[in-house]
Amino acid sequence: MHKLYIGNLSDNVTAEDLGKTFDDHKIPYSGQFLMKTGYAFVDCPDDQWAMKAIETFSGKVELQGKRIEVEHSVPKKQRTRKLQIRNIPPHLQWEVLDGLLAQCGTVENCEQVNTDSETAVVNVTYASREHARQAIQKLNGYQFENNALRVSYIPDENSELEGSQRGSDYGRRPGYGSRGGPRGGSPSSGMPPKAQHVDIPLRLLVPTQYVGAIIGKEGATIRNITKQTASKIDVHRKENAGAAEKPISIHSTPEGCSAACRMILDIMQQEAKDTKTADEVPLKILAHNNFVGRLIGKEGRNLKKVEQDTDTKITISPLQDLTLYNPERTITVKGPIEACCLAEVEVMKKVREAYENDIAAMNQQTHLIPGLNLGALGLFPSSSNMPPPPPGNSTSGAPYGCFGAPEQETVHVYIPAQAVGAIIGKKGQHIKQLSRFAGASIKIAPAEAPDSKMRMVIVTGPPEAQFKAQGRIYGKLKEENFFGPKEEVKLETHIKMAAAAAGRVIGKGGKTVNELQNLTAAEVVVPREQTPDENDQVIVKINGHFYASQLAQRKIRDILTQVKQPQKGGMGMGSGSNPQGFTEMGSPTQGLTQDQQPRRK
Repeated sequence: MHKLYIGNLSDNVTAEDLGKTFDDHKIPYSGQFLMKTGYAFVDCPDDQWAMKAIETFSGKVELQGKRIEVEHSVPKKQRTRKLQIRNIPPHLQWEVLDGLLAQCGTVENCEQVNTDSETAVVNVTYASREHARQAIQKLNGYQFENNALRVSYIPDENSELEGSQRGSDYGRRPGYGSRGGPRGGSPSSGMPPKAQHVDIPLRLLVPTQYVGAIIGKEGATIRNITKQTASKIDVHRKENAGAAEKPISIHSTPEGCSAACRMILDIMQQEAKDTKTADEVPLKILAHNNFVGRLIGKEGRNLKKVEQDTDTKITISPLQDLTLYNPERTITVKGPIEACCLAEVEVMKKVREAYENDIAAMNQQTHLIPGLNLGALGLFPSSSNMPPPPPGNSTSGAPYGCFGAPEQETVHVYIPAQAVGAIIGKKGQHIKQLSRFAGASIKIAPAEAPDSKMRMVIVTGPPEAQFKAQGRIYGKLKEENFFGPKEEVKLETHIKMAAAAAGRVIGKGGKTVNELQNLTAAEVVVPREQTPDENDQVIVKINGHFYASQLAQRKIRDILTQVKQPQKGGMGMGSGSNPQGFTEMGSPTQGLTQDQQPRRK
């Protein structure tokens, strides 16, 4: 059951009046209406009907001269961090919504709710109760492109646990979005972090007509699959009402996922044969767009190899099919069942490898930018287990420690000249929203020549603002197809530094810059034949995909910070020419005093 609150009622409205209103609009309800002065409560059969009631009645239906308000009834103890925002213009750009939500606080998760309404609905989880409270105050009734937003709490069943057990926000498992991915998991227990196994669910897209056969009578078939494969399987039947295909999420070990996939394929093939609806049922895998480029590989080599090794034909849905709330692409595999199963193993192996690499990059970023909530930036896929924050890197309090405001940094990002319009947006709307969201100054420099193929974007702000702004620029170029479906977005960025510090970045015989490149997977170049500018500064060039570039930028900033600081004993700075974190053997303990070195047991 799902309880609804019905407000703005006239004192004369009776339970019979409300019952007739629900019946007239064909909205089912359970039990009796609990009448109070000016408001009432009633139960709906499930979440879907509750949402239907809210969309049908709230602010739209008049009863005895007053427009009634309908929303989720949430007990006070469950009014925590989760909100539902309704009546969103359907064609709203992500950056605009993102920037609006970010004005009220840190957003941990945002996912679309599928409804029959013409406007969009999202469920938002803020980092704290206070942020959620501010969002309700600021956004409820906010006029957005002629739409008045409706904001209300939604139940947070984990709220009682969170006070003592939530610990880090990274222990959560955000949902997948509009295609009905896994729901939020239980909070972190606050125990010391353990090595986590990569829990990337295998996501399948199956024809709706075969869902019944997969579930079986009273769920017998799917229970058998989960038992035999030691997996947890979610069939998202209520998602995308009327759609020809439904998503299925399989949580297990890679072997368990593959075994469950094989059983589901067998069931669909048999059902197709029995009903004579199809000669062949292809395997369709859903994968986050962030991983697909690495699955395809340079010039499509990775994908071609999988096809050749498994004797299958594999196609991937175009980037144009991606939407604001659906970041997944469909990988269609055609061939005999045995061949499709082999292809599934290889495809998911690539996806898991990409996920692991991104997790490693994210862990580096959380070390380098304390307090940075990467999961809230919309840059990383909201898949399963997010990594715990590094020990001692609490996200509470001042995000940059106790040494005052973070230093402003300036980075020059070079983008294709034809992409300038997309970054600026109509009447400058996109660049303004991006600047507000990131908390950075973002300017497009004039073209160096009329036929310049690249343009410089000047981003000024602290480390977290740099991460947000640059990440959105990378994402926008991919969304707008300035890089092909088989290409990974790689941009060149420039950092200016004192000419006297160049030697520290290069290192003896190029040793430091080589280590930088090996560690970050970015190309780092300090041109030797530079003439310092009027401020006696030179540039260092960084070229690579987003995470590689960010890691290289942070490492270079570390070196420059050490150059500026006077050498003081006991401050944890090394006395040699190597940057913090680099040693002859690449040991991360360089720069620690004797008391800080890890002790052998």
